Amino acid sequence: MVDLPKPMKAVSGTLPDNDDGWAYEIKWDGMRVVTGIDGGIRGVSTRGLDVIPRFPELEGLADHLDGHQVVLDGEVVAFEGIRTDFGRLQHRMHIADRHEALRRAAEIPVVYVVFDLLHLDGIDTTSLPYVDRRRLLLDLVEPGDGWTIPSHHEGDGAGAALRDAAQEQGLEGVMAKRLASKYEPGRRSTSWRKVKVRREQELVVGGWTRGEGNREGSFGALLVGYHAPGDPDGPLEFAGAVGTGFDHAELDRMQGLLDGVASDRSPFRDALPKTVRGAQWVRPELVVEVEFAEWTSEGRMRHPAYLGQRIDKDQREVIREPG
Repeated sequence: MVDLPKPMKAVSGTLPDNDDGWAYEIKWDGMRVVTGIDGGIRGVSTRGLDVIPRFPELEGLADHLDGHQVVLDGEVVAFEGIRTDFGRLQHRMHIADRHEALRRAAEIPVVYVVFDLLHLDGIDTTSLPYVDRRRLLLDLVEPGDGWTIPSHHEGDGAGAALRDAAQEQGLEGVMAKRLASKYEPGRRSTSWRKVKVRREQELVVGGWTRGEGNREGSFGALLVGYHAPGDPDGPLEFAGAVGTGFDHAELDRMQGLLDGVASDRSPFRDALPKTVRGAQWVRPELVVEVEFAEWTSEGRMRHPAYLGQRIDKDQREVIREPG
């Protein structure tokens, strides 16, 4: 079976000024997965985690594409109505036991949103233009119970129309992709832009504060930050304390992870505000996703809420998103 490449990544930005030469897709809020199919199926996250035991719904793709040698790129998502819900996906992505994953699949099914084709029957398709890869993908894969092929939109005004629809429906945002763009494995390319309409941010956990009241014995808030651009190994810029969005099970699970990365040194560049008391430091290894109202003038998040842990993200790549 062919090797599975690292996925191509997008830059954050705004919609192109002119829609000529661009196509638009919905941006899905889930776990990025590259799959290889050649009799059986393999699937890995951006960080190389084996995801097939976590998401057995994908196994049917091997039968669907029987006789073909294929590499696909896409996003595993959990839906809540018409929108993806990263919080629901948390109940699936941390389960590596296939039997338990099958049990949970009956309660929280996932869908593999396949949006690119990287290899087909001995041919490396990454050098083909995006529009040609999409055409081959649509001819090859028919939607199934555990996977789908999203639509893409072209033409004057297509980007703004899809962005407005995403905002109205509470979706994460829009992807803008150059029609002529090649697939660049492992690279962050300006040929792909992610345009968010909801304020969400990946952040690195640098510490925590002790809980009080019904949180006694656990943490009260996570202390989170991000790297300055171009300084992936440097100290974190403090972005705020996240104390809401956790249920009891997630509090217990996250506390176990925090205890496992305890440190006696602050990973933050500057001293934290005096309002943060009793900070416990951790090594900057855990990445979480947070929703918030806005950035303050001090560079802190206003009203942040925890959405889930990103086991598929490298903490060295976490920077502040524009906007």
